[in-house]
Amino acid sequence: MRVSQLWRFPVKSMGGHRVDAVRIDRRGVHADRLWAIRDLENDVTASARRVPKLLGCSAAYVTEPTADAGPGRVPDVMITFPDGAECASSDPAIHQLLSEFVGREVRLTALPPLDDTSQHRLSMQQSKANFSEAEVRRDFGLSESEALPDTTVFTTKQILTLARFSTPPGTFVDLGPVHLMSSTSLASLSESGEPYDVRRFRPNVLVEVDQPDTEFPEAAWVGGDVEIGSAAMHVTIPTIRCVVPTRPQPGLDLDRGLTRQLVDRTERFLGVYADVTRPGLLRVGDVVSITPAASPSAVRRALTAVEKAATRRVQSLLEATVLREKG
Repeated sequence: MRVSQLWRFPVKSMGGHRVDAVRIDRRGVHADRLWAIRDLENDVTASARRVPKLLGCSAAYVTEPTADAGPGRVPDVMITFPDGAECASSDPAIHQLLSEFVGREVRLTALPPLDDTSQHRLSMQQSKANFSEAEVRRDFGLSESEALPDTTVFTTKQILTLARFSTPPGTFVDLGPVHLMSSTSLASLSESGEPYDVRRFRPNVLVEVDQPDTEFPEAAWVGGDVEIGSAAMHVTIPTIRCVVPTRPQPGLDLDRGLTRQLVDRTERFLGVYADVTRPGLLRVGDVVSITPAASPSAVRRALTAVEKAATRRVQSLLEATVLREKG
């Protein structure tokens, strides 16, 4: 297996760009998602789930980020609109232009210092709304008759993080620091045989598997360890898919059928999230080595069952709180 593509997304929910090499550390890909759009009306960090027009824009850094770029030290970006117009983050007009484009009042916001959680924290009302059945169905493109997604892959800590914050403090990523996917999965998911465009799924690392022994290889990486270049990662959970991959963006049309493919073929999971265990440099062409998870012992299986039960209880309590509020 080798790295076929590396992607960096300067602004959350906007188009990014391919890079030949990138450094990763505990926060994930260097200079990935150092900017986001603040929805001023709802006082929350916006995502393409709720503000799909953001995918129509793309972003690139004005100059290559230095090694110290990160929370509180965010380099300027250039935003490109669908009509080709450009505006830099340093231009005061950028906020008005973005607001007019998406149809609501928003502000381009840099990732604040690590001790400032103001751009991440959710109000109690926002947290409750995120766990309401109506919002979950909207986020995942589900009808009232379809089953809700299985969230037992999340740990209790992850569920609580999702309940308290729009994104984990110190980042503008959704949940995992690094997002990996195989090109085999893009081809296997497609009914036509023409692989889905990787831009729909927004991974940081696209892996080419020369001789895949399964349709969705990365599903088997969960719980295992990955080495790429001088870096190492631990694969934590599969990536659960909301409506974002179906959204139109430059060169890609709306594809509602993709949701059905994900439900039928992968139970809405595609790709994996990983934590960085050894910082290092990734390059296109690097060999990707996987050490599978060890077979769990009886004690580990019991602990996993307990943790999943705890996760279900936490989510049930959050959902019950929402129902009480509605009642």
